[in-house]
Amino acid sequence: MTDLAKVPVTIVTGFLGAGKTTLIRHLIENAAGRRLAVVVNEFGTLGVDGEILKSCAIPDCPAENIVELANGCICCTVADDLIPTVERLLALEPRPDHILIETSGLALPKPLLKAFDWPAIRSRITVDGVLALADAEAVAEGRFAPDLVALEAQRAADPGINHETPLAEVFEDQLACADMVLLTKVDLAGPEGVAAARAVIAAEAPRPVPVVEIREGAIDPRVILGLGAAAEDDLAARPSHHDGADDHEHEDFDSTVVTFGEIADPAELVARIERLAREHKVLRVKGYAAVTGKPMRLLVQAVGARVRHQYDRPWRPGEPRGTALVAIAEHDHVDPAAFRAVLAG
Repeated sequence: MTDLAKVPVTIVTGFLGAGKTTLIRHLIENAAGRRLAVVVNEFGTLGVDGEILKSCAIPDCPAENIVELANGCICCTVADDLIPTVERLLALEPRPDHILIETSGLALPKPLLKAFDWPAIRSRITVDGVLALADAEAVAEGRFAPDLVALEAQRAADPGINHETPLAEVFEDQLACADMVLLTKVDLAGPEGVAAARAVIAAEAPRPVPVVEIREGAIDPRVILGLGAAAEDDLAARPSHHDGADDHEHEDFDSTVVTFGEIADPAELVARIERLAREHKVLRVKGYAAVTGKPMRLLVQAVGARVRHQYDRPWRPGEPRGTALVAIAEHDHVDPAAFRAVLAG
């Protein structure tokens, strides 16, 4: 790469728990000689995803090339956070060959695309592509997209009625900006579920886009890097529910962090998280826990009542052992005291 060449940027978007971090980890571990840099955006104050990625840093993507933007949605803070971060990455020696940006599950990709058209960075970078990850099982069950036929019929009967949920709008905006959709967790959805998910995506996407099925984030980097989409020049073809709005706020969502001491039994913690999802409509829980008698830290990731956990690394010398979990829900359902009562007991 010459000094005059633009650095390609891939935006990785998708709903909560769709597998964005797993995908980026796979790309880091299979960089094929590319010097990578990664920007991770968290919704909440606990930097779980950033730490997961830094734990698998390699010479072509060292830890200093992985930057975490916490406490705020990246699409609302492009001027204050994203642009200065990209400029710092471009100043690295050696300069990255490719930058990956993992948005929060609630981020709208359109404001990011607009930011890359700014004069300060336009001549130095290009949006190589926007990847939208979609959980096949969740999409097949209709949790993130409305029934379009029924919705249009109701709108025709009464144009003043709006039956779309905030989750549906986020999902639709992510699809609308995508150059490729990666369908994840296809093993959980099964053949019928995958077919149903593909039908939903085809109905929601404003233009035909490739849909690729992946498992555990594994995909040949040649398929998704080097798309050459120049998405910053193609904004009109990527419509958003928020086009024309002065700004975008996430008043529909909120998060809280619950911290407490060691746990005795991971199965009991899983049961508590499942209860939290059922009783309080929590969308996402992620974090870590200290298990009594275990030298390894327990990493926890949950989408609704589906909980996954694994021991990810030893506790470091002098590191306080404890449990810290971020819970994300629609704004009206966030109750820190109730969440703590369920999780901590």
